[in-house]
Amino acid sequence: MARRKQAVTIKHVAADAGVSLQTVSRVINKEPNVRPEMMARVQESIARLGYVPSIAAQRMSGSRSYLVMALNDRERTIDGWKSREGTDWVDQMLFGGMLTCAEHGYRLIVELVDTHSDHIERELSAAIAALQPDGVLLTPPHSANPKIMALLDAAGIEQARIGSLMPGPGFRLTMGDDLAAAMATRHLVELGHRRIGFISGSLEYELSGWRVDGWRAAMAEAGLSTEGMLAQGDFSIESGRVCAPELIDAGATAIIASNDQMAMATLEVARARGLAVPGDLSIVSFDDTPVVRFAHPPLTAIEQPIAAVTARAVELIIGARSCRAALDTPVVVTPSLTVRDSTAPPKS
Repeated sequence: MARRKQAVTIKHVAADAGVSLQTVSRVINKEPNVRPEMMARVQESIARLGYVPSIAAQRMSGSRSYLVMALNDRERTIDGWKSREGTDWVDQMLFGGMLTCAEHGYRLIVELVDTHSDHIERELSAAIAALQPDGVLLTPPHSANPKIMALLDAAGIEQARIGSLMPGPGFRLTMGDDLAAAMATRHLVELGHRRIGFISGSLEYELSGWRVDGWRAAMAEAGLSTEGMLAQGDFSIESGRVCAPELIDAGATAIIASNDQMAMATLEVARARGLAVPGDLSIVSFDDTPVVRFAHPPLTAIEQPIAAVTARAVELIIGARSCRAALDTPVVVTPSLTVRDSTAPPKS
């Protein structure tokens, strides 16, 4: 029976290079206090032996865990998975976060936490104790939760808050939600629409208000009224089914929905009423997940740069020791609009 090949460890590298374990660890962690000739010797041994550094080896210096923890809303995430209705927020977050972590020798760990739970501090404290992350990436609505922010700050853990401009510790990042809503509105104005309805998202999210602000600003810029054209949704399909009829009855010839689920509900309502899209009603969505690309017709949508903003958040956390000045300046990762077959000029 063939013997299993022994894995190469940090001890093998130290012995091969004739240095201490601590020296190998400092080279792996790219610490500055290693002589060039010593670094070259250790790197040569690593290459020759085919050694792959483990997190345990990287932690030997005691200064970093090489883990970044991302917190996502438990209830909304699980509901999305169970319903299989399609949202690629988590996929894109993993795409941007994991690849960026890997580039720097880090790992991304995702934890689901219920922001409404009375035990949120206990849950988060347990996760921090178990993982000892170097930083935490907060997504909405956690990014605006004072309890979470205060707990991480007290523990001395770097935090990057996506989708929140609330004053507090950590890096603040947005995806230009007001710019995106204005972009979508201007597109419809340029097509000739004057009654442009807007279905807003949950008030629990700061970005919901930013999107309404962007829509209002673009409507005012065009000299158009918003009276009766705003409906309050909550990002669910059900809320879209309630809001879309309100706006259609108010005379909207175009509707912007704050996420893909509410946009798909709007398309469903239009069909049930015998309205042609885009002939009778134009629809624009946020998110641009696969569900709207394969709809009939494919929906014009704001493409949110989720992977890009997550990657930037990870970079800020990892480089926190040298970029403290960036704490006071929010980072905006610009969205884009993809025009498809769901928007057209209104009927005369």
